[in-house]
Amino acid sequence: DVQLVESGGGSVQTGGSLRLSCSSSEYTSRSNCMGWFRQAPGKEREGVATIYTGDGSPYYGDSVKGRFTISQDTSKNTVYLRMDSLRPEDTAMYYCAARGDDCPLNLDTAGYDFWGQGTQVTVS
Repeated sequence: DVQLVESGGGSVQTGGSLRLSCSSSEYTSRSNCMGWFRQAPGKEREGVATIYTGDGSPYYGDSVKGRFTISQDTSKNTVYLRMDSLRPEDTAMYYCAARGDDCPLNLDTAGYDFWGQGTQVTVS
């Protein structure tokens, strides 16, 4: 299995920034698409952003466009999520996920084969 480990979460004030990291045990055909998802208490898990590891093409959810940036370092098998202008509504557990096919043009949680344990982000 592809092992995913998230890090970088924490507590920050409104308007602040954080950078999350997702380290993958492999960058292969089983992780062609990597994504960040989040889940707040009492809410369903929702997609934040995805990246096609082949060429770095990103895809963002409407609520984070212009504030969050997804990127990768292929030499480190790591995907990043830079989060700026954070808001209280961004508070959630953030998860990294991987799938073997191309990134779909949506942020549905279905279809991702591997998930990390999550890292908590709290904005107050």
